[in-house]
Amino acid sequence: MSHPNLLIGTATSDDAAVYKLTEEIALVQTVDFFPPVVDDPYAFGAIAVANALSDVYAKGGQPLTALNIVCFPVNLSKDILGRILRGGADKAAEAGLLIVGGHTIDDPEPKYGLAVTGLIRPGLQVSNATAQAGDKLVLTKPLGTGIITTAGKGGVAPKAVLEQAIKVMSTLNKAAAEAMMKVGVHACTDVTGYGLLGHLRWMVEATGLTARVSLSQTPVMDGTWDLIAKGTIPGGTIRNLKSLEKIVRWDEKVSQDGRIVLADAQTSGGLLMATPPDKVDRLLKALRQSGVQGAIIGEFTRDRGPSIVVVP
Repeated sequence: MSHPNLLIGTATSDDAAVYKLTEEIALVQTVDFFPPVVDDPYAFGAIAVANALSDVYAKGGQPLTALNIVCFPVNLSKDILGRILRGGADKAAEAGLLIVGGHTIDDPEPKYGLAVTGLIRPGLQVSNATAQAGDKLVLTKPLGTGIITTAGKGGVAPKAVLEQAIKVMSTLNKAAAEAMMKVGVHACTDVTGYGLLGHLRWMVEATGLTARVSLSQTPVMDGTWDLIAKGTIPGGTIRNLKSLEKIVRWDEKVSQDGRIVLADAQTSGGLLMATPPDKVDRLLKALRQSGVQGAIIGEFTRDRGPSIVVVP
């Protein structure tokens, strides 16, 4: 669907829609909800809200209002629901977001998330489809949340590893987005269910470029490699890996475990930014000053695109 005021739509599988209202104001709209990824209801609520807001931050927008989306079984303790909503409300308050209503249905499996509306000035929105050759790929959160939370559900994730993953997932991408908008980047996406390479795929297909990714330069959470060795691999990660067969060229030195990490289905992952080479040092400095550990994990080239090349 196209419209002169629709600045970002569905054509490139972008993170959120951007619709111009006036020359000064555009709406950023997105929705996301999912079943619990951790056992603690409060943590789940906080993670779900951080995850839903990431799509707005990836466009450079400021979240404004949101509606709760709640699926909850009628025979489960309402105290659990209250803790989920409290976790979400506290995370929303941290973001300066107003939760102004919502909708609840009876569902055998709990689910929670938000429909979010944000604001941005038209022309400042950041698309996933505008990377340029030579841009450096900067990632703002480590990978591994899908593997770790799967291990947590199976009772095999060490406590410290699971706590680390909860901290990463519940961290807002607000500071990273502010640094991005301060310095300026060509394109951005957040890394969630399709994994790092799945979200990068939309970026290369939209531009016809090739993205070169270095596994050794990509940050991975402590404990992830050990859990892969134990076989705790999410089904979504396996599906992601299979879906990449025709677009990813793997260096023969990249192990199967490495391929799994790069395809791991993330929850509330970081921002992946296509950054002009002359701005990348300033971006990394701005991220550090905001408490965000950004990492250069690759670059865009004209090579044989559209494709993704993964090296050790």
